[in-house]
Amino acid sequence: MKILIAIGSKEFSKPTLRTGLKVAKAFRASTTIVDVGEKIGKFNAKIIGLAHERMESWEFDRPGVDVLEWAFQYLADNKFIEPNTIEAGFPKNTLVETGSNRAEVYLKGTVCKDVNLILRNGDIISELRDEVHTGRYDVTIIGGSQKRRMAHDLIQYIDSSIFIVNQLISAQTYRILLAVDDSSGTKKAIKYGARVAQAFDIGVDILTVSKNETFRDGYRNAAERAAKFMRRAGIDCKNMYKVGDPATVIKEESGNDHIIVMGASTRNPLAKFFKGSKPLKVMEECKCPILIVK
Repeated sequence: MKILIAIGSKEFSKPTLRTGLKVAKAFRASTTIVDVGEKIGKFNAKIIGLAHERMESWEFDRPGVDVLEWAFQYLADNKFIEPNTIEAGFPKNTLVETGSNRAEVYLKGTVCKDVNLILRNGDIISELRDEVHTGRYDVTIIGGSQKRRMAHDLIQYIDSSIFIVNQLISAQTYRILLAVDDSSGTKKAIKYGARVAQAFDIGVDILTVSKNETFRDGYRNAAERAAKFMRRAGIDCKNMYKVGDPATVIKEESGNDHIIVMGASTRNPLAKFFKGSKPLKVMEECKCPILIVK
């Protein structure tokens, strides 16, 4: 399992980083923290391309290095990296250039398999999409951006599951709202929902929504399978059967005290563009955290 945690600023990324590391610990995953800084100007790009000496001897920091340094300090304060690494301090001088807009540093983790820091510079969507594609990550964790179109594009075009950390309050008591149906993505969503529940030590509400009073066998079988899986994992759970528009019901049931987990749409991108999809509609209307499993 490989998890990518996308951060963007020292001021607003702490909940994303805290949540991402908690989930990574539950999955025992190899973890990478990436910051996409502003695009490097032509003059600075030329310097970076020609420089072979250590970064500490340069007269400037590439955009985003300060955010990466902040992430390192967070890892150190919470003992997510080994003591000898902490004592050495942020290894700015050992950032490995792997392209004109990408630099990387490898750290030895304590609770996760590996912890790496990556700095990319350029357009956020394209850089994250490229990072996920080349790194073959299973889950990408992002903050709840005020730019709804950005989150929409990330869900549409990034080839991994997406966990959007919307207004996740550490003092709040949550439950998982696991949306299940007879689609192909439900089985994987059940497994991910269980892991997230274990990460936060919380229960699971299994929600099955039908547009009419008839709940076909596929729906009921999926709900029963989810409950059985949770009980075997020692997770408190209950089944809920509701009638109505799925996105509307999920919004009503989630409130502000649930973490939504649901499978991604199986529609092709063109169909989703014209008709939308249930996960995208839920993301647009709900303000609580949501994990869309692909």
